[in-house]
Amino acid sequence: MKRIEAACLLQTVHFQLKEDTERDLAQRLVQTEYEQYKAQLQRSRTRHTIVGEETLPDGSIRIKIRKQYNSYPVGDYLE
Repeated sequence: MKRIEAACLLQTVHFQLKEDTERDLAQRLVQTEYEQYKAQLQRSRTRHTIVGEETLPDGSIRIKIRKQYNSYPVGDYLE
């Protein structure tokens, strides 16, 4: 029998600008969306670590995040 002892996801998430929106407004919307995403992680108590964050020249945001998969233990993945 096998049993998962620890599990973790490594994701790259790109918060892109809306193309049909004025650039300044689109950048503010992206920032708001990103802040809401982080707040949702906190509310759901998802264990996570943001490994990298970059603002691209067009104003969009790309992050690399390591986070808990479902409710599995994360072992030493997030240390």
